[in-house]
Amino acid sequence: MTLSNEIQKFLDSQIEYYIKEAESYKEMAREYNLDANSVPDTAFGIIIGCIYSSFLQTYTNQSSTPSSQDVEEFTKIIIENSKKIKESIMIEDNPKLKQE
Repeated sequence: MTLSNEIQKFLDSQIEYYIKEAESYKEMAREYNLDANSVPDTAFGIIIGCIYSSFLQTYTNQSSTPSSQDVEEFTKIIIENSKKIKESIMIEDNPKLKQE
């Protein structure tokens, strides 16, 4: 693992934040998207973009840039958490998921 513990914890907290706030981002996706079928995908893209932006900002704040290994590690973390993020977006549309 190439990411520092500080950045790893920060990314974990960002992922949890966006999971909890997924409905807000789904609303944003609805505002910008005329195709209701693509709202979940649009919300997912917005959330991943926000997390990536935060990831890059941590390096900017340290007057640094992420290495290719750091970006690979970020991508791995997103892939590992993508199911949770997608489920948080879909939960309001599927009451069955809400109960699980």
